[in-house]
Order: sequence, then structure tokens, then C-alpha cells
Amino acid sequence: MADPKAELTLRDAQATLADLEARWDAARSYLKIDGQRARHAELGVAAANPDLWSDQDNARLVTTELGRLSADLEAFDALRAALDDAAVLVEFGREGVSAGEVDWSLLNELKDSVAGIGSSIASLETQSLFSGPYDANDAIVELHAGAGGTDAQDWTEMLLRMYLRWAERRGFGIEVDEATEGQEAGLLSATFIVKGRFAYGWLSAERGVHRLVRISPFDSQARRQTSFASLEVTPLLNDDSGEIEIEEKDLRVDTFRASGAGGQHINKTDSAIRITHLPSGIVVSCQNERSQHQNRARAMQILAAKLAEKARAERQAELDALSGNRGENAWGSQIRSYVQAPYQLVKDHRSDHETGNVDAVLDGDLDSFMEAELRRQRQGS
Repeated sequence: MADPKAELTLRDAQATLADLEARWDAARSYLKIDGQRARHAELGVAAANPDLWSDQDNARLVTTELGRLSADLEAFDALRAALDDAAVLVEFGREGVSAGEVDWSLLNELKDSVAGIGSSIASLETQSLFSGPYDANDAIVELHAGAGGTDAQDWTEMLLRMYLRWAERRGFGIEVDEATEGQEAGLLSATFIVKGRFAYGWLSAERGVHRLVRISPFDSQARRQTSFASLEVTPLLNDDSGEIEIEEKDLRVDTFRASGAGGQHINKTDSAIRITHLPSGIVVSCQNERSQHQNRARAMQILAAKLAEKARAERQAELDALSGNRGENAWGSQIRSYVQAPYQLVKDHRSDHETGNVDAVLDGDLDSFMEAELRRQRQGS
């Protein structure tokens, strides 16, 4: 007589595998796997050319793209193999059950395999959200304290920690380039770079005003305080992108002594750089590098990225005006609220995604919020 529990395990695994097969096949289409294979072959030919490194910039672009495509295609093909292996386990399991010999070690292996495949396909589906031209780039992130006085400055420092913890969780590199201390506590502003594939794609979902509601630690009467801080994010451009040309006559360069929440990474000499782009009024600064020359180079890279982002925003505004679509006006209003009193709740006002575990979010557990907003944007596009 067949074991009912084993039969149920096999039926569940088979149904889940059928769903995973359909999702894998859909991923093949929306990730344009056939096109990726053709591009991979083309880059392979270019990489094999003995003259490739005569142009080092181009060579780096070729080898970087080739490496990324190789990793993506290997992961996709490994999923195909895992699906096939799981199907074989189902057949072995069914043969054993039919013969009245249940191999629970095999069935447990099947359950683990199906769960692992599901997780991997979910990652592929998330990757499909990053279709923008700069989504794969590193990200320049700026935080600015808003209304709320000292609480807002403390909130800005809390947000800095939250995003640094999130980046660490994802294995991204981090560089804090500028941090300006508040008058009593916290930070007036901070600029940092998150390095890793799709860093900009993820963090683009966080652009806007963030609101904190809590019992103020700076209020002697322990009253509830609402404070605000804003986040801006810009894709970091490759040095050789050529998208923006900056003329020296358009710059005002000031040097100053570095200070702020940089710890041992802050150079205390007069090596910090502040660059003002006179035509646009954009100001960038960097104080984290070892020398004035390095700080200037980093500041120029950030300035180029911000000017490119400004140009893209202006082009988009022109298109919106022509189409009559003004877009979402989120300026001055929060995209997300973090409430610590009188109850515990983090809620995104765009996607309606929420959780009562405020501490986990402030410790960098942000993926679900980012993914919910990216999916909302994709559905609305």
C-alpha cells in the first residue's frame, strides 16, 4: 500500500516543479536569453582578438560585459540542469512509493532541491526589474536632513546606518565620501557610494523624503516628534562614458579641513575638496580620500554623474510636458513613514508595502520595500 505522506510530498513537488518550469521559460523570454547568447559569442570573438588590449578602455568594457554575461548564462543553464535533476528525483521517488519502498532521504533531497530552485528563479524575476540603462551601475547616494531640527539630523544619521547595513547585507562595497555633522547631534548631510551590480537599480526605489515618528530623545518632556530626511541617488558613470564634458572655467574649487563622521577614514589635513559648478549651481564635496588630488578626482566623478542626471531629468520633464503627463509630484511629501510611537510600523506610501518590525528595517532589511516599489513602477510604466 502506498504511503499517503510520501504520495502527497511527490504530488506537491511535481506541481511546484511544473510552476517553476513555466517561470523558467518565461524568464528565458523577458531576460532575452537568446540575445544574451548571441552577444556572448560576439564578445568572445572580440576577447580572443590579440589586438584587444591596444585599446585598454575598450578592452575593460569587453571583458567586464563578457564576464557578466558568462555568469548570467551559467546561472540560467544551471537552473535548467537543476530542474531536470529534480524531475529525475520525482521519478525515482514515484518508483519507490509504487514498490512500497519509501526513500525519505531522496524525498527530503527533492524538497530541498525544489525550494532552492524556487529561490533562484525568484532572483531571476527580481533581476528583470532592472531594465534601465544605468540600473547595473554603482550608485551615488546623498542624504539631507529636513524639517525637524536636531531630530531630523539624528534621523539622517540613522538612515545612513540603515543603508550602509543594507549594502553590507547584499555584499556591496561602500565608500563614505562626505559627512557633515549636525549642530548638536547626527548629520546635516552625507554622501556615499554603493558599489555592486544593480546598486543604482535597487537604490533608485528609495529616492524621496523619509519620515520618522518617535518619542524624541532630545525633548526633556519626552514628546512625540516627526522629522524628515531626503535621499537622492545618481548612477555613477564610467570615467570613459563621455556623456558629460565639464569646462574648468565653469568650476569654483575650494579646499577645507575635513571633519565629520568618518572616523579613521577622514583625513584631518586641508585636503577636502568642494567643487561648485557655476552654471548649474550643483555643489559636490569629497573628504574621504588620502590626498587633495584624489578627493578632487572623486568629486569630479560625482559632479559628472549629477550633471548627467540633471540633463536626463530635464529631457524627461520636456517629454512629460509634451505628453501632458506631469508624473508623480512627491516633493515635500514622504514616500515612506517609520513610526516608533505610539505603535510600530514602517509603511511605503507608494506601494503600500508595510511591516511592524521597525528595528529590522532600520538594521537594513529593505529588500522587500525596494522590490515592491520597483514592481509598482514597472506595472505603471
